[in-house]
Amino acid sequence: MPSIRPSQEERDARKIVGVNAETVTNVTSTDFPGHYPGEDHEWDLEEFRNTFRVKFHKLQPLDASFSLIGIDASIANAFRRILLAEIPTLAIEYVFVHNNTSNVQDEVLAQRLGLVPLTGNPAGLRWLRQYRKPTDEDPEGSGVADNNTIVMKLDVECTKADNYDELNKKGEDDPRLLYKHAHVYAKDLEFVLSGRQNTYFEGEANAVRSVHPDILLAKMRPGQCINMEMHCVKGIGADHAKFSPVATASYRLLPSITITQPILGSDARKFARCFPRGVIGLEEVSPEEAARKGSGYEGHEGEKKAVVRNTFKDTVSRECLRHPEFEGKVKLGRVRDHFIFMVESTGQYPSDELFLESVRILKEKCAAMKRGLGNILR
Repeated sequence: MPSIRPSQEERDARKIVGVNAETVTNVTSTDFPGHYPGEDHEWDLEEFRNTFRVKFHKLQPLDASFSLIGIDASIANAFRRILLAEIPTLAIEYVFVHNNTSNVQDEVLAQRLGLVPLTGNPAGLRWLRQYRKPTDEDPEGSGVADNNTIVMKLDVECTKADNYDELNKKGEDDPRLLYKHAHVYAKDLEFVLSGRQNTYFEGEANAVRSVHPDILLAKMRPGQCINMEMHCVKGIGADHAKFSPVATASYRLLPSITITQPILGSDARKFARCFPRGVIGLEEVSPEEAARKGSGYEGHEGEKKAVVRNTFKDTVSRECLRHPEFEGKVKLGRVRDHFIFMVESTGQYPSDELFLESVRILKEKCAAMKRGLGNILR
């Protein structure tokens, strides 16, 4: 039986998830995404290369936005989940408190320290191995070593400023001026080199440090001090949120707006106000359009008409569907295979490298599954 070849119009319609006033249609995919009964959808690497695209919209060190076009939701969601929970990062795991007379309890301060995002020489961070904790099955674990543990110290004491008496006479009440170390910041964390770490982390630019040095950890007054040692290890966000390399990683489908009948004059201006600025534009009806029979623009030359400018900015609020004058004139939807990603890095990885890391990890997962299937078939 020869395979069915769907028309291009039908193939385009399959990509649109319909957004109506109170319902969403065409949301269900097939059991095998992208495959339909009676049609030949044999995997073709060359076709995938021709249809798959990556388009960057914004690229900053800590913030990136890009589109993945031509893939299934299962793959896009796999990248999102890997970004959130499976890219190894460095964070404070163990805190050894020698002395803490501040008002912040030991366990609360330890929790705050664990959530401080760290950074350092990228080559050194890649060189570090994940520390394996002791368990009942493995009582020894991997053991503490220079290639799996980073040591940091926090040793601060609050004292009066050298010109305290002079400031006090003037009525100064800012504790940051009256005292030294009245506020303890992430920049007060000291990195301690050990073993082979000097190959990667020697020097101020390469040292392990906080991404944001002005994170407030505690407040103190004269007579109070904090003295503790911290061990940093690599982990993944699935174990604890402090190991997640992103503050957020999400995606949305590209909105689709189709004007099926002309929207003119005051209705066009009202229609534009139903969307965020820049989504809908106003243009004059050209003489060619006004002269074309059946176009809907006959006799309206020079009037303003509504046109779709940039659906990327739309939020799919469905506001236009509330107004009876637009009924039957517009169709809203989302493009099923166009995923707009928003990735905000915590600082250990540049935002553009995070996605490449997620691709690498997914490839490793696929290779492991392939090896497992091979072992089963032997």
